[in-house]
Amino acid sequence: MTTQSATAPHSTSEMPPRRRAAFEFVLDNLVWFVLAIVLAVFSLTIPDFLQIGIFLNILQNSTFIGIIAVGLSLTLIAGHMDLSIESVMALAAMVIALMFGTGGAGGGIVLEPGWLYFPVSLLIALAVGAIVGTVNGTLVVRLGINAFIVTLASYIWARGLVVALSGGRSVYGLPDAMRVMAVDQILGIPLLAWMLILVYIVFAFILAKTPFGRHLTMIGGNETATYRAGIRVGAIVMASFILSGMLAGFAGWLLASRTAGATANLGIGMLFQAFAAVVIGGVSLKGGSGRLSGVFAGVLLLSSIQTAINVMGMPPHYTQMIQGGLVLAAVLLDTMKNTVRRYYL
Repeated sequence: MTTQSATAPHSTSEMPPRRRAAFEFVLDNLVWFVLAIVLAVFSLTIPDFLQIGIFLNILQNSTFIGIIAVGLSLTLIAGHMDLSIESVMALAAMVIALMFGTGGAGGGIVLEPGWLYFPVSLLIALAVGAIVGTVNGTLVVRLGINAFIVTLASYIWARGLVVALSGGRSVYGLPDAMRVMAVDQILGIPLLAWMLILVYIVFAFILAKTPFGRHLTMIGGNETATYRAGIRVGAIVMASFILSGMLAGFAGWLLASRTAGATANLGIGMLFQAFAAVVIGGVSLKGGSGRLSGVFAGVLLLSSIQTAINVMGMPPHYTQMIQGGLVLAAVLLDTMKNTVRRYYL
């Protein structure tokens, strides 16, 4: 009779609990250590980079990509994907700009009293996102069409709808009541940045502390087993697409507020930046795992690099080159972390 040798040189049983916990913490928050190192290097090598205004600018510029990255994370954790978020964001911004903008192709709808512009425009933007999310979710859940194909199609037709609605023209002149989020601050921090932080706190809590979040992760890990456990898989996946669409609509509302209008090419390229942030943040492309704290760090990392390139006056294409390299590095890092967990934890 033969016996098998010990599996790994440092198995879970051999590693002290405290050391194992520390090792897990480092692996789970590796992107934060990378962000800290990058910011330290930039602060030491780039004149005038180490100042509050620069860091607030990094945080504010992270808002739109950061919010749509949350929606993308929800669908990826569930084992699916939402490629429509960029176009949905642009569509929501264009719809409210066409309704309330006074310049270009704007319809100039007047609401009295003026404060109604704020809630009404927000509800319209959320409704646009929810509608597209419902269409995506229905095609994926009810008809069983692959989410990549469904949301890629939505990415295309929603962007086409943006152009069709505006006739390719810009819209501007949104009422001041709708621009509060873009110009106001609380405690010296822009409201846009507060919105970003709030979205991450809310959805991090939902993923970690609610049945919906736990079931979403279970579905991404093993959809069949989750279904057999009596969990309503279809309803939860549908909800993830609707939430992703609504988050994209919310980002579009904020983006319209920031730009005081909308253009046909609004937000082009943000999908790839959001996707890069999600991958860098450690959300598994296979589903079933991912933390929004890592995604938030990934968003800040990309925004920091872009800001540093702008401060140094380098050509903008360097940002794309670095982002592409970071995505590849993140995939390799994720593979490495899984290997470390499998053999040493």
